[in-house]
Amino acid sequence: MDNLPFSLDQLRILRAIAREGSFKRAADSLYVSQPAVSLQVQNLEKQLNVCLFDRCGRSAQLTEPGRVLLSYCDRILSQCHEACRALEDLNSLRGGHLRVGASQTTGTYLMPRMLGLFRHKHPDVVVQLHVHSTRRTSWSVVNGQIDLAIIGGEIPMELSEQLLCQPYANDELQLVLPPEHPMARQPELQKEDLYRLGFIALDAQSTTRRVVDQLLKDGGLEIQRLRIDMELNSIEAIK
Repeated sequence: MDNLPFSLDQLRILRAIAREGSFKRAADSLYVSQPAVSLQVQNLEKQLNVCLFDRCGRSAQLTEPGRVLLSYCDRILSQCHEACRALEDLNSLRGGHLRVGASQTTGTYLMPRMLGLFRHKHPDVVVQLHVHSTRRTSWSVVNGQIDLAIIGGEIPMELSEQLLCQPYANDELQLVLPPEHPMARQPELQKEDLYRLGFIALDAQSTTRRVVDQLLKDGGLEIQRLRIDMELNSIEAIK
């Protein structure tokens, strides 16, 4: 049944009449006119094709169909109030679930502290963290599998019109050398110096690696001339 034969207002009126025992007192308790209450009851009885009240002078008593509807009425209105309270809790962050996605780097270094602060402020919100590649995380937002994500790098081009992206923080990338390496004592390095180094890098499919490669290209370096001695899929492993 797509269209219900009654409204919440009609159920409230039914409950008020059952509680007060008369149309007039029900109207007074609801701060509406008695004719308005009578009209709503007439419409409800017409829609349901039943008589809901026995009218005896100024009093009104529920009929059997009226008592049946009242038993459901209390549950329906109670569920509606619970729904409103649940939504209020969500709006004020007093409850609910939050599914957060992160790319490998942000999930390892940024999210633990952020989620700790969030949980301290909103202890009743259940948080789930999903750490995957930037591409997979971006698609998870589009598919509704997570609510939001914090990633490093650019989202896939094909999702640029489906996602709203806001800058959150800037990250700094640095060249790291062992302290005993001869070049570690140089105040600055030239491009040719980089070609003589052996690099440990993230795998070529990672967002951070692609960002680094693009920055080096923009700086005039020939990426194919760099010597990659080892590729790893974790910054912690590189460290």
